[in-house]
Amino acid sequence: MKLITFTHNRQTRIGAVVDDEVVDGFGGSALPASMIEFLSAGTSALEALQKLIDSGSHRLPFTEVKVHAPVPRPGKYLAISLNYAEHIEETGKEKPEYPTFFNKQTTCVIGSGETIHRPKVSEKLDYEGELAFVIGKRCRHVPQEQAHQVIAGFTIANDVSVRDWQARSPTMTLGKSFDTHGPLGPWLVTPDEIIDPHNLTIKTWVNDELRQNSNTRHMIFNCYQMIAYLSQVMTLEPGDVIATGTPSGVGVKMKPRGYLKPGQTVRIEIEGIGELCNTVVEEPKDFVKNNFLEL
Repeated sequence: MKLITFTHNRQTRIGAVVDDEVVDGFGGSALPASMIEFLSAGTSALEALQKLIDSGSHRLPFTEVKVHAPVPRPGKYLAISLNYAEHIEETGKEKPEYPTFFNKQTTCVIGSGETIHRPKVSEKLDYEGELAFVIGKRCRHVPQEQAHQVIAGFTIANDVSVRDWQARSPTMTLGKSFDTHGPLGPWLVTPDEIIDPHNLTIKTWVNDELRQNSNTRHMIFNCYQMIAYLSQVMTLEPGDVIATGTPSGVGVKMKPRGYLKPGQTVRIEIEGIGELCNTVVEEPKDFVKNNFLEL
């Protein structure tokens, strides 16, 4: 099942993608409207949505909906650094003994098709194509061999990074959390459709130039190890997003530097999931007018 968060006729809700249509979860009166609520409802919600899919009713053309990130505002967005050997090699750093995580603030999340802003304060804007997974069950102290049971599904992430701001702090959080710098999507693929999350081809293009080309089998710490490690520290909850690291080919390590420029499009494709696509623009002057007065 491909779970999606979308807007149609000014109403935002969840649904499922089937071929070139969206099965509208609004047609199932018992279905929660938000992805976090839907995942929290567990098996009963999935079964209700499957019945709606099987009915063949409540369909919308995919072209008539606005796609959002599958989880537009996750409770947590955690990402791991230095998790592919070839990426470690290109950075010149040592292989980490333990998984090294950082936070992306959840206000950075956008969906496929939305624009990435090159911020006013830096031109060192970079991409990182990554597999991400979403937690489906509230859990703590999860054994590695049971970790697959708490995954709701898999999606694509672009860990957009502002490299000079990233370097200002050992936590990297500021350089990873600019608004619009957390593209996720286009949907959430349930685990039954992913035979092995640790054997998926991952590719990143900037315009038509292939920049990253790898496979998730090259991850140092796999998805289940990440869950076991993180859940020793914190309670993981439905809707939490965990990005699994990027392979080699990032812009900062190119010669000359391959930083993103306005007008360029970043397209990330992961086998069995689909394609996440976002175009870069200069940060709009009026971006904050509906939130805070710009001084």
